[in-house]
Amino acid sequence: MRAVVRVGRLERGALTRLEKDSRLERIKALLALEDGRFFRGYSFTGPGETWGEIVFNTAMTGYQEVLTDPSYSGQIVTMTYPHIGNYGTNDQDQESERIRVEGFILRDYHPVPSNWRSQRSLAEYLQSAGILGLTGIDTRALTRHIRQRGAMTGFMSTEDLDPESLAEKARQAPGLDGRDLVRDVTSTRPYVWRPDETGGRPDDSPEAMEDWARSRGLYRVVAMDYGIKYNILRCLSARGAAVLVLPAATPPEDVLAYEPDGIFLSNGPGDPAAVTYAYENIRPLLGQRPIFGICLGHQLLGLAMHGRTFKLKFGHRGANQPVKDLTTGRIEITSQNHGYAVDIDSLAGQNIRLTHVNLNDNTLEGMADEGRGFFSVQYHPEASPGPHDAAYLFERFAKLMRA
Repeated sequence: MRAVVRVGRLERGALTRLEKDSRLERIKALLALEDGRFFRGYSFTGPGETWGEIVFNTAMTGYQEVLTDPSYSGQIVTMTYPHIGNYGTNDQDQESERIRVEGFILRDYHPVPSNWRSQRSLAEYLQSAGILGLTGIDTRALTRHIRQRGAMTGFMSTEDLDPESLAEKARQAPGLDGRDLVRDVTSTRPYVWRPDETGGRPDDSPEAMEDWARSRGLYRVVAMDYGIKYNILRCLSARGAAVLVLPAATPPEDVLAYEPDGIFLSNGPGDPAAVTYAYENIRPLLGQRPIFGICLGHQLLGLAMHGRTFKLKFGHRGANQPVKDLTTGRIEITSQNHGYAVDIDSLAGQNIRLTHVNLNDNTLEGMADEGRGFFSVQYHPEASPGPHDAAYLFERFAKLMRA
């Protein structure tokens, strides 16, 4: 279940007028963390309250992609870049069918979008999904606090402005450890990714399924949906793949029955150790087809190999994470969004080659097993948002399928 959010909407015409005048109704709001630290600010989306794990993202752009990334389910995202909202939102930059964050925290909300692609303001976009957004928060202090104390649950509200009361609500709210959030974000039925002039769209019609079954393109890829992002599907399609997306709990025998050339394991939210059915279903697939995993898919591969995962102090989220390719010695600047990692030591004795490490904290960022034809990375090579240094990994997957 998502965090309970009840956001009152400002009358649409009034909001538009306010934004055209570069002014916004300022509704007092409070953010309180479970350790008692609190921050005062204002809501720019109307009254309401919500809770979630407070995390920060260091990207300067791409806030709409962040908002719609299913990996952020259960979390309230703080943007460290101070000015957010200046280019608005549109229908093409979504990474899933709806906003996934539980709340959004900014230093300075920019109410007047100035971009030819903009179709609505950030405030209107958040309001349409009932998501509470705060501005005027000291995001530098909040980020430093999380870095020092670790990610923790927070509660933000325009209705309860008592710091002690709100902090107690945060302490009573469940954290992410032990929670399977994949069930909340995975597709409920198989669908085909249909490339089109806007980049592509999901299609679960019988005709689409029949077209995929008859596909004789370069590759037929089955993508396991643990919270998949649309740009991953675009990247696979751009390499000539016909992509079929399957729900997270699809049994391995059903996956193989589709006769794919390769299997992709997607990103997703929450504690990987709690998604037992996913890594137990992956285990029988090892060695059956080429497998490429990213983010949660990488962690689930580690668990399928009888490794362990652990929670990072404050996670890796942003578009500037440095990663070293141990094979080439090349340094990549990568896009990342994860709060858990695979324990390198837990893979000792396995026939696994460690391929990438994070240069900030030396955590595992990539692994491969050429004998069984799989590889995975912790970061996001589809880079939406972010740099394209790691786009070559999709070519590596295609090469595995060709072989």
